[in-house]
Amino acid sequence: MTSYDDESANPSTPAASHRTGAVVRRRERMPSSTADARLLDEKGNGDWIHTDPWRVLRIQAEFVEGFGALAELGPAISVFGSARTRRASGDYSIGLEVGRLLAEAGYAVITGGGPGAMEAVNAGACRAGGVSVGLGIELPFEQEMNEWVDISIHFRYFFARKTCFVKYAQGFVILPGGVGTLDELFEAFCLVQTHKITAFPIVLIGKLYWQGLLDWLRERMVADGMATEEDLALLQVVDTPEEAVQIIVDATADNTRLLARERAALIERIKAESAAAEIAPPQL
Repeated sequence: MTSYDDESANPSTPAASHRTGAVVRRRERMPSSTADARLLDEKGNGDWIHTDPWRVLRIQAEFVEGFGALAELGPAISVFGSARTRRASGDYSIGLEVGRLLAEAGYAVITGGGPGAMEAVNAGACRAGGVSVGLGIELPFEQEMNEWVDISIHFRYFFARKTCFVKYAQGFVILPGGVGTLDELFEAFCLVQTHKITAFPIVLIGKLYWQGLLDWLRERMVADGMATEEDLALLQVVDTPEEAVQIIVDATADNTRLLARERAALIERIKAESAAAEIAPPQL
């Protein structure tokens, strides 16, 4: 088992492993590339062209497996953060509290299933009696799924995994993290900004950590006309788990009321159209 206190996995030790679907390889049996890398490699041998139809089926299978496993999950929040977060750190404690509060509020938590902040959120939710989900990804030197995950799904392709993060969540909570966390943050940010998904709160925890990024977005992108203040308002930044979860709870309640009103309006419109159709004179 790879130690979660290590900053990276060392391929020369027995602890290093590589998962490809249901298969786990170690030491010299570990492949040198991932499914994502092979899919995106345009410089490879032309014979790869003949495998693409089969690769599409594999991609389809990932969606089927993910959708099938999560279809009955219920209300859930996806939480992101660094795999490098130390157990003794304040950020880890925040992750534990986020998981606990979300579980107590009736939400399942969905993380990347790894160590660090992800482990903290899964542990907090699990200890509070909530449902804890981990969506793992094939990486060159990956770490094992953390022990606090109740439902684990392993993906080869990032885009299939990210679809499940969004599709089965009612919002995102973002803890301090690195490149992967930024990828997940801006994926959701773009989807909400372009109205691909609606009524989807995005809450970042840690004003000190995130303020530099927000300042750059405002002073560069907004100032140059590449984004608007309304766009930035989609990102809410707080300092405590309590504030973050309260935003999620309030947004979910607002969304429920909005959907109820929209449903009622739709029913009334259908009734009116049906009544009008019944009394309309026949077309001659």
